Amino acid sequence: MILPNFKGFPSSRLLGVDWGARRTGIAVSFDDGMFVATRPVLNMAKYSHAELAAQIAQIATDERCDGIVVGLPLRMDGTESDTTAMVREFVAVLETKTNLPIAMIDETLSSDAASENIKRADIKEKLDSAAARVILENAIAMIKRA
Repeated sequence: MILPNFKGFPSSRLLGVDWGARRTGIAVSFDDGMFVATRPVLNMAKYSHAELAAQIAQIATDERCDGIVVGLPLRMDGTESDTTAMVREFVAVLETKTNLPIAMIDETLSSDAASENIKRADIKEKLDSAAARVILENAIAMIKRA
């Protein structure tokens, strides 16, 4: 089920997703929600929306997650773009592949925040999962305030 906010969202082990047209980043929080670890990116050339959604649902099961947080790419002024629509379409497909609650969070500047912590040589390979980590850390902070 897609939730409109984080009220009542699980605060335990969560999966963070940074959907991208080329790569999708993945991160997982530990049970206490205090630490978040990245996972290898998924190369989008290999997946349709349905296949990617099934893969992410499987990762959530394998990682014993209680919820999924997906970054929602909004413009700096908060308006939606074509990419926002693609992410919303993906989340609708993901909802059919899992019984876990799903919430979306504004991911504006998550890649910028993530790139500050990555060495330049590693940036392309690790940026998307690092952005997923930032998205998940922001969501955990919101969950704790809810």
